[in-house]
Amino acid sequence: PPRILTLEEPVLHLEHCIAFAVHGNPAPTLHWLHNGQVLRETEIIHMEFYQQGEVSEGCLLFNKPTHYNNGNYTIVATNQLGSANQTIKGHFLEKPFPVYQISTLSFFCRIETPKFLCLDPKTFSFQVSIAVGLAAFACVLLVVLFIMINKYGRRSKFGMKG
Repeated sequence: PPRILTLEEPVLHLEHCIAFAVHGNPAPTLHWLHNGQVLRETEIIHMEFYQQGEVSEGCLLFNKPTHYNNGNYTIVATNQLGSANQTIKGHFLEKPFPVYQISTLSFFCRIETPKFLCLDPKTFSFQVSIAVGLAAFACVLLVVLFIMINKYGRRSKFGMKG
C-alpha cells in the first residue's frame, strides 16, 4: 500500500511549492484536498511530480497565492492495496484589511480609517457636502481677491512710474 514519506510546508522557489514524496507499488494515484474539499488543479495551482521506481516525488505548485489559498492541504495516495493521506497547513499571506462592524446599519469601518469617518452613510455624506461647500466658498473668495488686486493694485499712490 502507499506510504507518504515526506510532506513539507510551502517554500517559495520560482513558485510556492508543497514538496512531497510517496512510496507505493503499484504506483499510487495522487490527489489533493484543500480544507477537506477536493482541490481542482488550474493554471494557478497544479501538481508536478515524477516517478522514480516505487517513489513519486514532486510539488503542489502555487503561482502567486493569496490569503484565499491559506488552509489545510491533504495529499491522498491510493492504489489497489490501500490508501494513505497526510495533512499540512499552508499559510501564504495575511488578510490585507481586517474589517470590523461598528453599527447596526451594516456600515463597515477599517482600523486605519479616522474616527470621524466611521459614521453611517447619511452622516458621512452630510460631512462631505459641508467640506465641498467650504472648498467652493474658499475658491470664490480667492478669485474675488485676485480680481481686486489686479484692478486696484496697479495704481501708484504718487503718480510715479516705478
